Amino acid sequence: MRTLTYWQAISEATVQCMEVDEKIFIAGEGVDDVKGTFGTTKEAFTRFGPKRVIDVPNSENATAGIAIGAAAAGHRPLVVHTRADFMFLALDPLVNLAAKWRYMYGGDKGGVPVVTRGVVGRGWGQGATHSQSPHATFAHYAGLHVATPASPADAKGMLVQALTGDTPVVLIENRNLYPLTGEVPEEATPIPFGVGRIARRGTDVTVVAASLMVHEAERAAEQLAQRGISVEVVDVRSIRPLDEGIICESVAKTGRLVVADTSWARYGFAAEVAAVVAEHIPQALLAPVRRVTLPDSPAPVSRPLEEAFHPGASGIVEACLQVCDEVRSDLPVLADVAAGFVGPY
Repeated sequence: MRTLTYWQAISEATVQCMEVDEKIFIAGEGVDDVKGTFGTTKEAFTRFGPKRVIDVPNSENATAGIAIGAAAAGHRPLVVHTRADFMFLALDPLVNLAAKWRYMYGGDKGGVPVVTRGVVGRGWGQGATHSQSPHATFAHYAGLHVATPASPADAKGMLVQALTGDTPVVLIENRNLYPLTGEVPEEATPIPFGVGRIARRGTDVTVVAASLMVHEAERAAEQLAQRGISVEVVDVRSIRPLDEGIICESVAKTGRLVVADTSWARYGFAAEVAAVVAEHIPQALLAPVRRVTLPDSPAPVSRPLEEAFHPGASGIVEACLQVCDEVRSDLPVLADVAAGFVGPY
């Protein structure tokens, strides 16, 4: 296979799907800009022009409503938000129309397959209102599929699934993943929602992670291996539907669970994973569940404070040692993956 960056994989999936289906169009603020939403829409605009790659006014709520109407009329809109925080302005039409459309009409009118991409702007001092990852907020509502692809291959495959399926989809992309490289198939092969993957096999403790935290978990696992602790890393891929089976199977084997998320602990993805295990296999747990998440406060703007605010490999190492009833002594403090990221290009 070829090697592509995460953003290149998104771009390729978009173009390939637009080539096949002329009903697909892109709408978003700055999607026709020279940088093309961090490169992800640039090739599409070059190929298909302003009739299918449409710059829109700063009205996320109106854009979502128009996209849902277009989807109901047979089109396939792909709405892009350069900051996932702006998606909160589109919350009403997405959860009150798109998510409920099929149910309200008894399936007679089909669904509204609108696809919404949101980019998490963590890093370089983005502050409280430009660095949030709202995946748990949208996953709360039945009728939406919500995914957090962690690899270039998944970024492509899950976007293909979204653009060829019949369900409204929210894709949350962490900006720090954009430079990540990996093998990506040339074909536009869809990756279904609700199917997780084992990113690393282990026997002593399970780390369930999403998005950027999958890579932080893998780095933590390398360090813990030096201590003789074998970590299994589960990449859930999608938040809704959630692959409960792969989570429970892993925890049944290891007996210990750490959940790593890029958002807050309370009422979120990490809480949901802990609840799934508590409901289905509580007898398997040899230690209390630990969650590695954001502190319970908004993000600071100061770069040094921001680096301390966001969770990473070092926090996962600490949590795994706790559930394994060990104390850190000789392991170094790890610098997190995103610590060297300097901002958009």
